[in-house]
Amino acid sequence: MSIVRYLVKRFLRFDHEQPFIFLSALLAFSGIALGVMVLIVAMALMNGFDNEFKKKLTVMNYPLTIQPKFYGAVDTALLTKLERQFPQLAFSPYLNASILCRHDTMLEGGYLFGVDFKREASVNSVVAQGLQNETPKGFEVMVGKGLLEEYTLKKGEKLTYIFTTLEPGGIAMTPKMKRFTAVATFDSGLTAYDKGFSYTSLESMQKILAVPPNFYDGIHIHSANPEADISKIAALLPESVSIRGWWEDNGNFFAALKMEKMSLFIVLMLIILIAAINIISSLLMTVMNRRSEIALLLSLGASKKEVKKVFLLLGMIIGSLGIVTGSLLGFLGIWVLGSFDIISLPADVYPTSKLPLDLMVVDFFSIIIGAFGIVLLSAWYPAKKAADVDVLTVLRNE
Repeated sequence: MSIVRYLVKRFLRFDHEQPFIFLSALLAFSGIALGVMVLIVAMALMNGFDNEFKKKLTVMNYPLTIQPKFYGAVDTALLTKLERQFPQLAFSPYLNASILCRHDTMLEGGYLFGVDFKREASVNSVVAQGLQNETPKGFEVMVGKGLLEEYTLKKGEKLTYIFTTLEPGGIAMTPKMKRFTAVATFDSGLTAYDKGFSYTSLESMQKILAVPPNFYDGIHIHSANPEADISKIAALLPESVSIRGWWEDNGNFFAALKMEKMSLFIVLMLIILIAAINIISSLLMTVMNRRSEIALLLSLGASKKEVKKVFLLLGMIIGSLGIVTGSLLGFLGIWVLGSFDIISLPADVYPTSKLPLDLMVVDFFSIIIGAFGIVLLSAWYPAKKAADVDVLTVLRNE
């Protein structure tokens, strides 16, 4: 081991006669450090955006939703039974209707929900924030920020809601229409929901749709662990109703995000692979430059295993230093991007105006293990070539 350590230290020194070898090793170190840093920051960004989208979609789509298979299946009796069986969960019954929202000459399609705002605030944090100033009563409505800005509405202005439900009107059937006063607003961070969703009181929707007080279109449920609770709730539900999790409506979206994350990981790992080529070239040049010394060591009793270990250690030291440096730079980059408002995102496009960063432990160790694997493979071939030096040929010629 003393010979191996001595040779490793010697070969790592700057060689004035062959400076390009040291420069190649320095480029390999820099490339690996840069690749690891970029991978860490990129994975943190991807995880951050995944979490932000999941948070927003969980709120606006609700963790769990109970829906009837036919009219009248979801009623007050079912709501009372669920609240008694699951006191740790929050329930909010609702009525909803497809509508066209009109203001002056502008129209916007969407959904109008009739809710008990006290219950709804317990399952929807976005609505809860919108209720801080005023709670809609009667034929008053809470609209999204996107709709408010599009219509340039002010508090107290009227909106006309055109329902898809038809009613007799003279000689023809006409859609129901009702004017609501906009008194509150919410901001989900997702423009599609802000424009498409509106909330009014449960009583006003019952009057407009002529629904009995004890019937609902469904029940929204807030759960901290919906994947586990969905099976427990489903076991108690009658066959006349069904339950859905928020992920069942957005599975394709998150599958696409997962594929994008995997593709980005593979592409950025190529940076480390390219940098590892410099390790191969640096070590091969060292082998060619030190052929006579290697042959002399072998002739004096050094084993091929020791020679191979020297060059394996050289490659691993260069690569390991690059990985450690890249990791430190990656964490520094995450801290800088998270602490300072360097990059601002358009809030109407993304669910947040700041860069969301969240590096998962699994992703970090995947990066480190992948980088170490590439470095080890890059050092193996030059080490094998060094151990296979023909002692007689080299000593006779050099």
